[in-house]
Amino acid sequence: MEKLRCAVLDDYQGVSTRLADWSSVSGQVEVTVFREHFSGEEELVAALSPFDLLVVMRERTPFPKALLERLPRLRLLVTTGMRNASIDVAAATARGVTVCGTASATEPPVELTWALILALARNVVGESTAFRQGGPWQHSVGVDLHGKRLGLLGLGKIGSRVARVGAAFGMEVAAWSPNLTDARAGEVGVTRAESKEALLETSDFVSIHLVLGERSRGLVGRAELARMRPAAYLINTSRAAIVDQAALVEALQQGVIAGAAVDVFETEPVPVDDVLRTLPNLLATPHLGYVSQGNYATYFREAVEDIRAFLDGAPIRRLG
Repeated sequence: MEKLRCAVLDDYQGVSTRLADWSSVSGQVEVTVFREHFSGEEELVAALSPFDLLVVMRERTPFPKALLERLPRLRLLVTTGMRNASIDVAAATARGVTVCGTASATEPPVELTWALILALARNVVGESTAFRQGGPWQHSVGVDLHGKRLGLLGLGKIGSRVARVGAAFGMEVAAWSPNLTDARAGEVGVTRAESKEALLETSDFVSIHLVLGERSRGLVGRAELARMRPAAYLINTSRAAIVDQAALVEALQQGVIAGAAVDVFETEPVPVDDVLRTLPNLLATPHLGYVSQGNYATYFREAVEDIRAFLDGAPIRRLG
């Protein structure tokens, strides 16, 4: 019997076959790993047309209806995580393509959020770079976290964990989201801000932890950034579209805020000539929020389980 062909996309580090045991499906499935990102639909169609099964990493490669219609062999699409806004699940289902997901831990993005906050506060990158390049011995004065106000846009699973770490540092923690109640804020031990504007105006660090949707898209724009304190920092490890990117660049260039740290971008990978790569008061990481050994091991182990279940005629963790 001819084996089904499976492609693993956007495995930048080339770890998908090392962090999971694929032997349970190897008798029926031939796996090909793509480490380089495909930038356009034509490239994707040319590369993926021979494949019956696809494993995709979060939202790195979108699968809209137009692309799905050009992949007639596709039968199973597995995404890491149980939510992927870049896949048209309805269109896939209508074409007879099964879409499945995997578990995803909340700890890695929480940890990265704090790595970014701490690096901003103590100018870790700048001081480390100067050290390696033989620059001045100490050239900045760090910002204390203790006693400062941490403002959270969103208090879900990730936001609430970020809040508890902030409290452990001795920060005053406040939060706001459209549906946040005093009861929920009290459960986490934070203050509920009366409005988004009040949170922005009174916080020293503002960290975003909202799901991208119609109400959150463009939630932080030019007017919102102007409300922030000149010495304040913005951190976004959620979704790029929640912040108006042009407004953020302008705010950083003009010193409207002291700085920002971002892990998410409108176009990924970010073009080499993008202005974001030139801003000295921007700390940027290449979407590392969920990139950890434990998370990846879960992603690929459960992706193999999804494939095995599909081959057995009983798909699990179906989306849509």
